Formats: sequence, C-alpha cells, structure tokens
Amino acid sequence: VQLQASGGGSVQPGGTLRLSCTVSGFTLDDHAIGWFRQAPGKEREGVSCISNSPGSTYYADSVKGRFTISRDNAKNTVYLQMNSLKPEDTAVYYCATLYGCTVVGPEPPYDYWGQGTLVTVSS
Repeated sequence: VQLQASGGGSVQPGGTLRLSCTVSGFTLDDHAIGWFRQAPGKEREGVSCISNSPGSTYYADSVKGRFTISRDNAKNTVYLQMNSLKPEDTAVYYCATLYGCTVVGPEPPYDYWGQGTLVTVSS
C-alpha cells in the first residue's frame, strides 16, 4: 500500500496550488482519504477529507471556502485544490487513508500515510 503526495511548491500569498495523492496497492473506491498538514512547531491538523462514497466532505474552518477536495477513482487520485493561499497555510501536507470522513472531520484510524509535500506561501 502506497500513497504518493505531490504538487507542493512555493507561491506568493493569494496564489494557487493543487495537491495530488495517488494511491497504489488498494482500491481507492473503498477508502476515505484525508489531507493533513503540519507546520514547524505546531501540531498536525486535519485540513480536509472525502468519503469513499459521493457526498461527504470536510474542511477545517481555516481553509473553508478556499480549498476544495475531490477524487478521481479511475486515476486512483485524490486532489486538494488550494486557492487564495495565505502564509499561515505554509506546512508539510500529508494524505492518509481514513476509517471514514464525516462533516465533523476525519475518523481514525489513519492506517497509511503519504510522504508529505511542502507548501510554502511567502512574498
């Protein structure tokens, strides 16, 4: 089982990035996927998640209205579209498999993790 996170980079405030989480070794259709981030000196934060069936998504208040999560099961990929980026979005972003995703957030356990991709928002 592998999750490969990619798409990070350096952008100016107000910029846009799209993160991808490509999975292998299991059927994406059967799993909820979450995006988490961890900034230096801060605890890991659940940013967004999407259930394995259409309809259930979650966004942390800090990203609501700016980030959009989606999945393409045919491509075994979950995306995180990040618009209007702010310096406080700077972090390493990780994707992970979840037990579930509800409107209140990702449900543990988080069995498998990607390696992380760095997002830096700075002028």
